[in-house]
Amino acid sequence: MTAVKICGIRDAAGFDAAAEAGAEMVGFVFYPPSPRAVTPAEAAALSARLEGGPLRVGLFVDPTDAELEAVLAVVPLGLIQLHGAESVARCAEIRARFGVPVMKAVGIAAPEDLEALAAYAPVVDRFLLDAKPPAGASLPGGNAAAFDWRLTAGRVIPRPWLLAGGLTPETVAEAIRQSGAAGVDVSSGVERARGVKDPGRIREFVGAARHIICRQ
Repeated sequence: MTAVKICGIRDAAGFDAAAEAGAEMVGFVFYPPSPRAVTPAEAAALSARLEGGPLRVGLFVDPTDAELEAVLAVVPLGLIQLHGAESVARCAEIRARFGVPVMKAVGIAAPEDLEALAAYAPVVDRFLLDAKPPAGASLPGGNAAAFDWRLTAGRVIPRPWLLAGGLTPETVAEAIRQSGAAGVDVSSGVERARGVKDPGRIREFVGAARHIICRQ
């Protein structure tokens, strides 16, 4: 079974739709410049809507220990997503200090970008392979940009991984076919406006991902 992650959840409608559709993960963005950012209190309130359900993932960009502590004190995160320029040593430090699994986002544009995975593999639990931000982009992710999905086809990725970047309900099946991904992550592709999730699009995305997996 593939892993489907709906990232950038900011309201009850989006959270409920992701849970009801059967997404394995929901992502809360703790990066204030993002239009999808939430406060620890807001994420805690959304998470409390359902006992159990999707794994709660916290997205951080080069976080300090204090920032991580503030979130973990109130939000039951099952995975810390590091989406900045965190070094191998910093990833290892966060994982050891907080005792929460870590997923490192790695920007991909060319085959050589995949070479960075080997160094991070011993200190993280998952990878998120995302498109490198377009020139001039102000955010490290969520830019509706995709990389060439064929770059990962047949490649041995040293940890479980999710494919991200420019995915939509219309493209996710082909992305899975071309990339060989066992998991997918979407944010802007299921929004009706920037930072506002569309429950219908969430259901369509999960259904499209499930459909291709059932056919394989």
